[in-house]
Amino acid sequence: MELRLALRYKDEFTRKFNMSNIQNMNIAGQPIGTNYKPYIIAEMSANHNGSIDRAFKIIDEAKKAGADAVKLQTYTPDTITLNCDKEDFQITDGLWKGQTLYELYKDAHMPWDWHKPLFEHAREIDITIFSSPFDESAVDLLEDLNVPAYKIASFETVDLRLIDYVARTGKPMIISTGMASEDEIREAVDTARAGGCSELALLTCVSSYPAMPSDYNLSRIVDMRERFQTVVGLSDHTLDNTCAIASITLGGCIIEKHFTLDRKGGGADDSFSLEPNDMKNLCESSLAAWQSIGSPEYGTKSTEKNNAQYRRSLYFVKSLKKGDVIKIDDIRSVRPGFGLPTKMFDSVVGSEVNCNVSYGDPVKLADIIMKSDID
Repeated sequence: MELRLALRYKDEFTRKFNMSNIQNMNIAGQPIGTNYKPYIIAEMSANHNGSIDRAFKIIDEAKKAGADAVKLQTYTPDTITLNCDKEDFQITDGLWKGQTLYELYKDAHMPWDWHKPLFEHAREIDITIFSSPFDESAVDLLEDLNVPAYKIASFETVDLRLIDYVARTGKPMIISTGMASEDEIREAVDTARAGGCSELALLTCVSSYPAMPSDYNLSRIVDMRERFQTVVGLSDHTLDNTCAIASITLGGCIIEKHFTLDRKGGGADDSFSLEPNDMKNLCESSLAAWQSIGSPEYGTKSTEKNNAQYRRSLYFVKSLKKGDVIKIDDIRSVRPGFGLPTKMFDSVVGSEVNCNVSYGDPVKLADIIMKSDID
């Protein structure tokens, strides 16, 4: 369904947007925009499962799979919620049903003293690393590590104070828009720009874990690009790569997918994350989708030239002598394509041959006297 949707809107995307008028962005020296290959982010999230060795391994596997960046989440349970078991803080459905918010985030968070060694390791193997901060103290930590960009999670899109604080770092910012109304997205964009953010991207997102492809409304990528004049992309919580690949043909420049070593690892996010082979497929397929967009030009491609000879053309199916008039049963439109174009069939019928021809000879202009010349 998503691929059909992509094809439906591809022409509209090409028609409506002048690429040069839409801002690009740059993260750690890599340009991001419709004129550049898709930027793939492997979201580690809670998939370290409490093991720094596993976190190192996730970074290594993201690099091997071809991801451009690996992303962390920077919070503690105390910076994101309260240690409270009142009804408001109980999770009553979904993957994490039965836990309090504090319990979930205590298990899922990444210890802050892990950040420096993980950043150093990513830089050693040459993969970009950045993070989603969830409060100002997290931004301060990430600034000390010279983070090259920031991601604002969907649940924090309404936290305008946080967006303003991130914007004042002057770093590129990516904002996910799960659950957000148009007005809330506009407020976030205006706050980011007012705070000094000059390189901004918006990701369409469905904040459900996992998400259904039918909920994604990928045509929103086209609308968001026009409406907010930013780089656009997709934060994808579906279980496969269909939505992500389809988003590229609509102008999506960034794809973020949760990434794990093993979907059965038992962690908070493992079950809806991509494993290494799937991430590799995403990187390769999204690049192919981007390359396939091209420009609206027509004609024979260089790779098609050898096959042009197998198009239809006019051939003699009877032997004729010089001076014979060509009748309708004397020629046929057949493959290969070395004779006159088939559109000349009616013009050739009634003409004379000016030399002897035989079955299987192509009809060539030099071998006939066109009936218009006879008349």
